[in-house]
Amino acid sequence: MRISLCLLVWNELEGCKIDVPLLPREAFEEIYAIDGDSSDGTVSYLESQNIPVYPQPEKGLNEAYIYAAEKSTCDAVVVFLPKGTTPPDDTRKFRVFFESDCDLVVASRNIKGARNEEDSRVFRPRKWGVCFLSLLVASLWRREGYRIRDVLHGFKGFTVEGFRRVNPSNHELSIDLELTVRSYRLRLKRAEFPTTEIARPFGVTRFKILPTGYKLLKYLLY
Repeated sequence: MRISLCLLVWNELEGCKIDVPLLPREAFEEIYAIDGDSSDGTVSYLESQNIPVYPQPEKGLNEAYIYAAEKSTCDAVVVFLPKGTTPPDDTRKFRVFFESDCDLVVASRNIKGARNEEDSRVFRPRKWGVCFLSLLVASLWRREGYRIRDVLHGFKGFTVEGFRRVNPSNHELSIDLELTVRSYRLRLKRAEFPTTEIARPFGVTRFKILPTGYKLLKYLLY
C-alpha cells in the first residue's frame, strides 16, 4: 500500500512552522501540498522544506480535496491541515487501516480516547452539531458497517479508488460530510481512530458556525 500525505493550505504559514517539522515523512511514499492562493509566505516556506506545492486550480474546499486526489501517484491519500491543532504524528496511524481494506479513515475528535477542543467547555456548539449530523446522516443512509462520529473533521484519509467511486461534487465545502454520506450509500469500508485537538494557537477559524451550517444544510437537501 503506497500512501501520499497531502497538506491543504491557505495562508497557514504559522501553522506550517509548527506542524511541518513534526511530520513523519518516512511513513509516506510522497508528500505534497495543495495551496488555495496563499499570500503570507506559506508556499515559500513549504518549498524550503522540500515539499512540492501545487496551486489549487479552482476555489473551494471540495476542489482542494479533488485536486489532492488527482495529484496523488499512490493508492491512498492522507489529508492534513497544518494549523497547529492536531498531532502531526497521528498521520502515520492511517496505514494500518488502509492495509485492512478501509476506503475512508477519519481521525476522530468525538470517540473514546479522543479530545475535542471544546471538551473543556460547558457549551459545545460545534461538537454537538457534529454529533447531531453524525446521527442524522447515519439514520438516512447507513445500512451496514461502522458509523462515522466525526463527520466534519478534515483530518482524514481515503483510497484513491474509493474517492473516485464517491465522485464528490463541487458544493464548496460539503466534502467531509459528502465522503461520509456516499461511503454509506456505496457501502465502502470505513473506520476512525482517536486524535486530540486544541484551539488554534493563532488566527480564527474560517468555518463559522452559522454560514457553514447553512451550506451543509443546502448539501443535505441536495
